Amino acid sequence: MSTFSPSLPGGTWPLGDLTVTRFGYGAMQLAGPGVMGPPADRDRALAVLREVVDLGITHIDTSDAYGPRVTNRLIREALHPYPASLHVVTKVGAIRDQQGGWPTARKPDDLRRSVQENLDSLGVEVLDVVNLRLGNAEGPRPGSLAEAFGTLVELQQQGLIRHLGVSNATAEQVAEARAIAPIVCVQNMYNLAYRQDDGLIDTLAADGVAYVPFFPLGGFDPLQSSVLSAVAARLDSTPMSVALAWLLQRSPNILLIPGTSSAEHLRENVAGAGLSLSDAELAELDKIGH
Repeated sequence: MSTFSPSLPGGTWPLGDLTVTRFGYGAMQLAGPGVMGPPADRDRALAVLREVVDLGITHIDTSDAYGPRVTNRLIREALHPYPASLHVVTKVGAIRDQQGGWPTARKPDDLRRSVQENLDSLGVEVLDVVNLRLGNAEGPRPGSLAEAFGTLVELQQQGLIRHLGVSNATAEQVAEARAIAPIVCVQNMYNLAYRQDDGLIDTLAADGVAYVPFFPLGGFDPLQSSVLSAVAARLDSTPMSVALAWLLQRSPNILLIPGTSSAEHLRENVAGAGLSLSDAELAELDKIGH
């Protein structure tokens, strides 16, 4: 039997000395098509952000590269001065080109500039959490992060960043970062069908480090999608709801950041993530990724 929780699902998790709701919000979709330019409906975008706070969500994920400089400015317009309970997590390490690409920008000067641009566009003196984006648009790539991560550590020591994380990273890069300085989160692609980080999630959970998956429905093949849809239909739910609920139940350190440009869709995601999956349902869903 599956039921919906009437409250924000998942409870909370610590990001260092910050406490955030495990159900968060990803702001990427607030920008225009291809995450470029302004939203088609600015008032609607601002309304979504205000609904985020009204629902009790205390974790917003963003980047100054979204737009670029679109989502951060919307967040500032909608929510500044920010509630004390709200924590904004941003990313550096990639910029946008005129073709909509995501060229890397991980040299020390690039990162210093990006951190300052995030501070300015969000209207804050210190960033709660900064993730170093690694790899490229195709996914993680091997290689040392020492120089880039070390630059962020310096900025943290200067008081511009509270906490650090990594994104689009291999397990080896996560270990390298943790050997340099503490991290509070890892943000990688992970979902029912894309399970490469299973071992990493368990390691991080044991150490109290958050794991933030993106693309909860990305990378599914048609057969996997049909299995998920069949489970959702039996539960009188949606594939997205089941995928989000599965992530929350997969491990207590998993934080969700589903994005949407609709307040109604945001409320649907919150309700859907509160779906309680039985052991039998979890076992059936686990077969999708194995």
